[in-house]
Amino acid sequence: MNTPTKAAADIAISTLSARAPHTQSLAEAFAKAGFRLALVGGPVRDAILGKLSTDLDFTTNARPEDTKKILNIWADSIWDTGIQFGTVAGKKDDITVEVTTYRSEKYDVNSRKPEVNFGDDIAGDLARRDFTVNAMALELTTKEPVFIDPFNGAMDLAKKVLRTPRKAEELFTDDPLRMMRAARFASQLKFDVDPTIITAIENMADRISIVSAERVRDEFIKILMSDNPRIGITMMVDTGLADLVIPEIPKLRLEVDEHHHHKDVYEHSLTVLEQAMADEERLGGPNLIIRLTALLHDIGKPKTRELIPGGGVSFHHHEVVGARLTKERLRKMRFDKEIIEAVSELVFLHLRFHGYGSGEWTDSAVRRYIRDAGAYLIHLHVLTRADCTTRNKQKAEILAHTYDQLEIRIAELMAAEELSKIRPDLDGNQIMEILGIKGRTVGIAYQHLLDLRMEHGPLGEERAKAELLNWWREHQRGNS
Repeated sequence: MNTPTKAAADIAISTLSARAPHTQSLAEAFAKAGFRLALVGGPVRDAILGKLSTDLDFTTNARPEDTKKILNIWADSIWDTGIQFGTVAGKKDDITVEVTTYRSEKYDVNSRKPEVNFGDDIAGDLARRDFTVNAMALELTTKEPVFIDPFNGAMDLAKKVLRTPRKAEELFTDDPLRMMRAARFASQLKFDVDPTIITAIENMADRISIVSAERVRDEFIKILMSDNPRIGITMMVDTGLADLVIPEIPKLRLEVDEHHHHKDVYEHSLTVLEQAMADEERLGGPNLIIRLTALLHDIGKPKTRELIPGGGVSFHHHEVVGARLTKERLRKMRFDKEIIEAVSELVFLHLRFHGYGSGEWTDSAVRRYIRDAGAYLIHLHVLTRADCTTRNKQKAEILAHTYDQLEIRIAELMAAEELSKIRPDLDGNQIMEILGIKGRTVGIAYQHLLDLRMEHGPLGEERAKAELLNWWREHQRGNS
């Protein structure tokens, strides 16, 4: 065993023993039943990097039913939803394990699902894996743990390079999602990607279309939620993957000529994403909604771009178009309804702050800003600040100061009026009782009182009643 490999093995064993001591009893249980068990894949890589999580993957020569029997005794709880693919999972204290029988996978060229064949040795199991840094194992049922690294994954890990254990074309034919996984690991590990992988993706990008939208979405989320999403997104755009997965992003690479200057929208969007990430502690840490919004906030610009005679470019109403495009794309990617609604609404609102000029905010404008942002007010704060990418230091400082003043005023009004719970001074039942009406007109009257409340602040029941009766008379006159 060469020095880098031995060092990697020692670190992996030490990390596993310190952070997941339960694995020793699990290995003993498999050995007692006459089977082998090895930690495999990502957890081995992470153990070498010293950042092992509590979710561990193992491989074994035991068949799934045998694994299930062993886990039934060892684990506090188990689940076998993946047993047809050889996987049985269990949880003991805070450790979750997935144990999979040695296997090989065969894909039909046009199929999304593999034909799984169980194997009898770990070598074949490791050869099917996506990248060399994920094709390492730590055999635990021997007298001493044995580090298995047939494709020099430890060396690639040390060199910070992503390579495949077999020809990239073969692996991407088997499972095209591995092309996105390459972008994801480049983002997560900040690794260089072997040129043969890049070439294979460029030539095979269209195969991603046979992968289910849900799998593609989940992989894209992992790229976006990594520490360096720019790396993975850029790789997807440069290789053509993004044209098939999220085409609105490469379309942001608008042509710029000497007469019609505008900001590079693609680079601007990536910068806004990174600046939003730098302010995520306001949202409690990494946040999918703010990252999606930051990346997509300007996707309406390509469709609204107009050249101004004499030079310059306009993007009128790109926030409206962008909100619609955002909703359509996220639906196609099978994001859940809450995320779709939140992100599209934030895209729609992302210019709202700039509509108030130099910061002369009336109380009614502040109330509307709060009401429109709703539960995503802090997200809008983060987005608006991140959207300032000007290199003009004085301009940036003025914008930041103006937004500081807005946030102060929002906090003051919210404290004084509980704006997060804002309601009209009369509820629906009171409106029905005062006007003697039912049906949709009650909702129209309610909205009228809410608008008055936003404009003037608390009215009190007496004034609200008078305003309601005045509105009712005008409403009846207009419909007579």
